[in-house]
Amino acid sequence: ADSDPEGTNSVTFEDLRHKELKHGRMAMLACVGYLTTAAGIRFPGAEEVPDGLASFPALWATDDGKNVIGQLIAFVLVAEFANRDWTGKSEFLGDYRNGQLDFGWDKQ
Repeated sequence: ADSDPEGTNSVTFEDLRHKELKHGRMAMLACVGYLTTAAGIRFPGAEEVPDGLASFPALWATDDGKNVIGQLIAFVLVAEFANRDWTGKSEFLGDYRNGQLDFGWDKQ
């Protein structure tokens, strides 16, 4: 009657939960970004950039587009480091509040 057929322990489970939360949040942001550009909403100066995956070849074709891709990569790296638990106040892996933004929903 083993309740854990995969052989995971609590540390592995917490790590997997953290990865699932992070990937889920990134997928939601990607979906919103895709829907926004598919609706025709663009930043000024980027009206001619196609939506979806077709945007990457279009961006690589120009120097300004390469700067945009560089900014995207820099943003992801900064967000990755800024959203770590620097304060030690997170309640679980994937809790990126860092002692901020506590609306008390979990205490009701």
